[in-house]
Amino acid sequence: MNYTFISQFITQQDIIGLFISYTYAILLLLFGEILHRFFGIKQDITRKIIHVSGGMWVFAILLLFKNWQIGIIPFATFIVINYILYRYRFIKAMDQENSSPGTVYFAISITLLFGLLWRPDGIMDNVNIAVAGVMSMTWGDAIAALIGKNFGKHKYQVGSSTRSWEGSVAMFLVSTTVIFLVLLLLPGSIFNPLGISIGINKAIFTAIISGICATLIEGISPNGTDNLGVPLVTSGIIWVIMKF
Repeated sequence: MNYTFISQFITQQDIIGLFISYTYAILLLLFGEILHRFFGIKQDITRKIIHVSGGMWVFAILLLFKNWQIGIIPFATFIVINYILYRYRFIKAMDQENSSPGTVYFAISITLLFGLLWRPDGIMDNVNIAVAGVMSMTWGDAIAALIGKNFGKHKYQVGSSTRSWEGSVAMFLVSTTVIFLVLLLLPGSIFNPLGISIGINKAIFTAIISGICATLIEGISPNGTDNLGVPLVTSGIIWVIMKF
């Protein structure tokens, strides 16, 4: 009886999806560690490679899983796994002594957003809003950090958070662009067939407003908390605009 219930809830596709997801995560961590240890790639670069590659995996999740309850399991378990990696610094390509727990926060934000908004078997699926928030952090933060570190000559500080104007401009431009592309292209696609399409004008307006908010949150968030605040706040702003 229990086997029948489990087999009805967890499909073969879900099992395959879990296997592929965990295999991808392990290989990604190993790849980053090899780049860092054997090729001398700096930790801030390998960390961003892992950050971007992990964030982009949300698109694979949308294709691999039939049940959202199972689909969020990989990211949910990596809340714990990332904390262990951060606490004990097993993967030097991702966490060193001065690293923030940002990877833990990022896994939390993705799990929360997909748990709240992803309904592939419902009447309406708002996962495009979740993906837009995740992409604003995935690409916006990564590019902002690289631009800020290499070209950021004009610094500003809010509390204990220090940023550069060059990095913040990059954050705004990149996050606004990726939000616009997600809102315009994802609904109705194979990733989000039940999503509601919006016109290009509304997509532009929503992207600009949420991009501004993402940039503000990234600029004031200390110690990696932008990985939690940016996706959640960005998706919240998008949800409000699209609903009202």
